[in-house]
Amino acid sequence: MIRVATVYLTRNGLLEPLGQSQVMAYLRGLSRDYAITLITYEKPEDWADAAAMARARADCEAHGIRWLPQQFRPSPKIIAPALSMARMIWLVRREVRRGGIRLIHARSYIPAAVALAVSRMTGVPFLFDMRALWPEELITAGLLRRGSTMHRAITKTERACLAGSSGVVSLTHAAVAHLNSVYPRELAEQRLVVIPTCADLDRFRPPAVRKTGARVHSCIGTVLSGWFRTDWLAAWLAAAAARDPQARFDIVTRDDPAKVREALDAGGALAERLTIGPRKPQDMPDTVRGHDLSVMFYAGGQMSELGRSPTRMAEILGTGLPVVANDGVGDVERIIEKYRVGVLVAGPAPGQMASALAALDALMADPDLPIRCRMAAEEVFSLKAGTEAYAALYASVLGQSQKAATCAA
Repeated sequence: MIRVATVYLTRNGLLEPLGQSQVMAYLRGLSRDYAITLITYEKPEDWADAAAMARARADCEAHGIRWLPQQFRPSPKIIAPALSMARMIWLVRREVRRGGIRLIHARSYIPAAVALAVSRMTGVPFLFDMRALWPEELITAGLLRRGSTMHRAITKTERACLAGSSGVVSLTHAAVAHLNSVYPRELAEQRLVVIPTCADLDRFRPPAVRKTGARVHSCIGTVLSGWFRTDWLAAWLAAAAARDPQARFDIVTRDDPAKVREALDAGGALAERLTIGPRKPQDMPDTVRGHDLSVMFYAGGQMSELGRSPTRMAEILGTGLPVVANDGVGDVERIIEKYRVGVLVAGPAPGQMASALAALDALMADPDLPIRCRMAAEEVFSLKAGTEAYAALYASVLGQSQKAATCAA
């Protein structure tokens, strides 16, 4: 069978946790029908890890994926992204002209702007895989001012990508409702598909023997992003530590451990009860199975959070563990309430944290909780379902593109 040539473009690194869980995990399945050229941007510390780079390249080769890793340069802050975009346009256009590329899959906004430019040059269709609502995330993090020249430029690009793409992927139903209200004309005839962040549930499985011993509260992923509520997390740790003197806390993150500790336990009260540090992607399933629950507090109630689908939630539920979260974050509240797989915290006040901890104790006393968590993961976050949804979207776009080409001829 002849595989259709496609390009997958992302500013994430393949060696990052997201690169493994939300890029390569899908591409392994899609590679059966598509000859994929994968362009990623690797952080300096990952690029320097020769063994990890070799493993990633071998993984790509085993699936017939042509990997073109690029070096991620974060500074100078304004110049670096502009130069990166120019390089991306040149690189993607070169691949389109060289390899008979029939579809460009752009992950997030800057790659989508690049794909839009190349599509206009070459006529090759592209998918705008939005992930979250990036302009709103920047505003929430204090990195962008609403109404500024830069904000207007980004939203103008967002509008152009939504209108010019041959398909749009959103992480949440909440974001779709928002986009339809803001861009009704651009989305009127658009293919708009919801594919939440999925997990490889063959890897993230419940432990064979249920964990015993001290309860371990975890938090997984970046917490110093500007849109994570470190004050809420600090309040949770303090309340949980006071309620349960045996409890331990594990923050699994690539953020600077010293800065994280300063944000969460400045006085050092938790001492050795609090561990902070990264894990390798291959170690994450066992890491999660060593926890009892996981906490995620985002800046809920803001537009930026409508498009958020935390990767960690899929992996945590897959291992049979509950989550502790706040409302106003994508579809998180709906999933927690529908499947009864977690606790929603109302606020950071001591009384609110105490109430949530009491609700958590009651929830975790339910012997059916792990089964419900796993069921929620399988129904909402299955990698198989996500891959099939991408494959169906690819086929729809390519079928329409072929039809248009035939009519033109």
